[in-house]
Amino acid sequence: MFENQPKGLYALALANTGERFGYYTMLAIFVLFLQANFGFSAAMAGNIYGGFLALVYFLPVLGGILADKYGFGRMVTIGIMVMFVGYLLMALPLGNSTVALVAMFAALVMVSLGTGFFKGNLQVMVGNLYDAPEYASRRDAAFSIFYMAINIGAMFAPSAAVWVMEWAQSTFGVSETESYHYAFGVACASLIVSMAIYYGFRSTFRHTESNSTTAKNDTNHEVVDETHHGVSDKDRIIALCLVFAVVIFFWMAFHQNGLTLTFFARDYVVTSASGLVGMEFDVLNLVLAILIVYALFGLFQSKTSKGKGISVAVIVLSVIGLIYQYMTQPESVTVSAPIFQQFNPCFVVALTPVSMAIFGWLAKTGREPSAPRKIAYGMLVAGIAYIIMCVASFGLPTPEQITDPAISGSDYRVSPNWLVSTYLILTFGELLLSPMGISFVSKVAPVKYKGLMMGGWFAATAVGNYLTSVAAWLWGLPLWIVWAVLITLCLLAALFMFSIMKRLEKVC
Repeated sequence: MFENQPKGLYALALANTGERFGYYTMLAIFVLFLQANFGFSAAMAGNIYGGFLALVYFLPVLGGILADKYGFGRMVTIGIMVMFVGYLLMALPLGNSTVALVAMFAALVMVSLGTGFFKGNLQVMVGNLYDAPEYASRRDAAFSIFYMAINIGAMFAPSAAVWVMEWAQSTFGVSETESYHYAFGVACASLIVSMAIYYGFRSTFRHTESNSTTAKNDTNHEVVDETHHGVSDKDRIIALCLVFAVVIFFWMAFHQNGLTLTFFARDYVVTSASGLVGMEFDVLNLVLAILIVYALFGLFQSKTSKGKGISVAVIVLSVIGLIYQYMTQPESVTVSAPIFQQFNPCFVVALTPVSMAIFGWLAKTGREPSAPRKIAYGMLVAGIAYIIMCVASFGLPTPEQITDPAISGSDYRVSPNWLVSTYLILTFGELLLSPMGISFVSKVAPVKYKGLMMGGWFAATAVGNYLTSVAAWLWGLPLWIVWAVLITLCLLAALFMFSIMKRLEKVC
């Protein structure tokens, strides 16, 4: 998995980990902040959330266009600086006045613009590492590793947000509403770390910062644009645009994690847990479980007795740690709505080696699905995830009904494992779609349009993110209707993808 990869991959991945940690720390509490600080309704908070995500993922189009002209590295640097200013504005405790509202919207624009300069272009640089013939076959694995690194940052973000808010309340005596700003300040610190990593290891990927059609790889060999077996640039761009149209609906469903799924966690899930269920809400326990997964892979893949011994030691120590955590766990563990957002990145980190092993085995037997086919399967899996939410929601009161005192006191809250299971299935879909989609773009896009085409991937994500607000508009109807809309859209998108599969696979 990690062998024979260029050193620049790890430097770029870690730089992105720092930036994503700050971003997801903010995102874990953003909708709750909008309602707590400004008193916005679910629909209004959903509109702002969807609009912000749309900007975050649409502005890489602008970042890509500028990078095609001025270079990827330069835009990444500018992006980090602009994001820092935006997060700094979010960290200022300005209350709920008009000035505070204007400052917040200005911050959101700055964060979006900075992300637009940073995110897509960093990923183009990762793809450029694999334009060299000796690295070309490792491209999909590289993007899986890169995607895993993103989620390492995201995994700790919700816990960091909750911990910082609790720390600010207990240490400085601030209210819950004011404590949100301390959590937003975490993003500023994470960007400083990200910039330090980027410049500290820049020598390992400096050759990828150029947007020229030829560059130098780590061994000083020339990297030349490939002909893609005679497929024209026009056909490649059309294929990419078709994929972009499909993934809109995946992101519309997936990014409910910060919106309606967070509303569900806050209003419909039990507020405390115990035993094994309670252990799910301590990120340390999740880390220990992930260590066991990786150590098991090390145990079976290691070629030396020393390597196998280290793997066994890690497994034993992790199991002991989990037993200790279980024995010392409080009788009741608080189940906080933002914490649920740790499960998706946790599952990504844990399942990445599993998915890579499965696809590696399929590749050896000549049965590995193409990238477009994986994307179509990802759409199907996303639809299945929301079937779980449908089942969990049957018989529950509507969001308006739970405000009725006669109902709000009743025992209607459900087990947190309904949401955890939904996040698990969504993660399977994400691993099929997102890293493979990014790899597909970096491979198929014509060299002179790489920045623009990567921006197109994010533009499609932006449209999907804005459409997340549709579910917020429906919030008030019976819950199963909200999830049924998402299921239908995912399944229709998957069917369309399969109908154009031959055209898509032609350009691979």
